[in-house]
Amino acid sequence: MAESLGTLARQLQSEDDTETMLDELVRSAVALIPGTDEGSISVVLARREVSSYHGTSALPNQVDAVQSELGEGPCLDAAFEQQTVRVDDMAAEQRWPRFSRRALELGARGMLAFQLYVEGDNLGALNLYSRRPRAFDDESEQIGLLFATHAAVAFANAQRVDQLGRAIASRDLIGQAKGILMERFQIEAAVAFRVLSRVSQQRNVKLRDVAEELVRTGHLMES
Repeated sequence: MAESLGTLARQLQSEDDTETMLDELVRSAVALIPGTDEGSISVVLARREVSSYHGTSALPNQVDAVQSELGEGPCLDAAFEQQTVRVDDMAAEQRWPRFSRRALELGARGMLAFQLYVEGDNLGALNLYSRRPRAFDDESEQIGLLFATHAAVAFANAQRVDQLGRAIASRDLIGQAKGILMERFQIEAAVAFRVLSRVSQQRNVKLRDVAEELVRTGHLMES
């Protein structure tokens, strides 16, 4: 298992595309953690709204939609109260009676949820699903915890890469918008930036959106 996790860590580190990397992370969890049939990364906003990403089937999306609707479930507990939550059999689960009943109807008999990160009221969790009762055991939890440690690092790195990519894209877009104004009105770069900033403040919209509108249409947003 240690060798498998080491190999996975190296593969994830070498993957440039974050979406592909996170897809591979979830698929590896399904393959390596005993009892797992399906998996996903769940993101919770404001301690309630649950969304599924990189799911291996429709089941994770459907179960997370129920957690979001009801405001209860293993993902929420794992993220805010415990690092790990295990459900042996949804048919006998009493902690979240409404959720358990709905999840059972969808085909989820067992779940394992591992906390990935918590940032204020927002969080990430690795959710694993079994279509059979009592498929997860202590070994599943132990291996899952090891895996979740690697997953947390990979997920954090992916977020940083995406944030950096968005920052670079915004910078380039603003640069293009400044260039348009400089050429059109024969003004310096600093003056062009002040024009964009003033429109952003007057319209109460992000500077990037002002720049995008100018680059796309050739016109500044009306103030």
